[in-house]
Amino acid sequence: MRWFDRSIIAESCGGKFPRSTAFAPLLGRFRGFMASSVLLESPAVNLAGYSGVNMSHESLVEIRDLNFTYDSRPVLTGINMTIPRGKVVAVMGISGCGKTTTLRLIGGQLKPTSGEVRVAGQVVHELDSDGLYALRRRMGMLFQFGALFTDMSVFDNIAFQMREHTDLPETMIRDLVFMKLHAVGLRGAHSLMPTELSGGMARRVALARAIALDPMLIMYDEPFAGLDPISLSIVGELIRKLTDALGASSIVVTHDVQESLKIVDYVYFVSEGKIVAEGTAEEMKHSTVPYVHQFIWGEADGPVPFQYPARPYGEELMERAARRG
Repeated sequence: MRWFDRSIIAESCGGKFPRSTAFAPLLGRFRGFMASSVLLESPAVNLAGYSGVNMSHESLVEIRDLNFTYDSRPVLTGINMTIPRGKVVAVMGISGCGKTTTLRLIGGQLKPTSGEVRVAGQVVHELDSDGLYALRRRMGMLFQFGALFTDMSVFDNIAFQMREHTDLPETMIRDLVFMKLHAVGLRGAHSLMPTELSGGMARRVALARAIALDPMLIMYDEPFAGLDPISLSIVGELIRKLTDALGASSIVVTHDVQESLKIVDYVYFVSEGKIVAEGTAEEMKHSTVPYVHQFIWGEADGPVPFQYPARPYGEELMERAARRG
């Protein structure tokens, strides 16, 4: 163990270094947090030597032949996805195509009609309550618009799950919270309330909360919605750098094409509950699939029509004229 590991941890525990072997996972968290801070301070640094960084690309999430229906209405049909470890994967498509439903299936909030979702080798819908909650503790979630606890300070929002799911002393929780806030550039805002934050600041606090327990999987539901261009760029850069620093896997559900394509390793395009295209960001930019081309370049004409389905307007006008005559 390196000298700075012992000194930081001992200081957090009242000057005494814990001897229990159960403390080993916490040491890994400290190293991971320090790696993330170093990466954000020095973008060019090589993190391969840090024990907090997982450089393997094996699959963390596997979705196979997934079908899901609400009552009798199909929402997802024949979905197959692979999310490698240490990668950022985007799921794109118009509103209502099943993107957020996919996140809920991965998190176990919903059960598939058929097919399966595997996370870290476990079939999510087959887990009992204890197994599901244990798996969720290894996941982070950034909700649309942040979803911070409005009656808690920035500090307490991030400390909440550490207090709920660990037996860490308050001194160590304090150090970990400040490490997370430092990683997103908001250590100085720890005492503010959510109502005192701008939209971009609130999203960054939500990101710090999502990575509070050093998750293996982080899911982002529309992380760029409602942000100004500067905040949008900052949040996008943080998603990429924190994924790399922590060795986590990230799934980004988003409509923001241009910012997402700057940071993702792979993209799935969903339309009407089906995957219509997949590939790297560069492959998607040059895709000849009409739906993908229209979505990426924001064209009004294409497979996604401007008009809601209805009879031709000319026919309606002629019919009305005939009735009057």
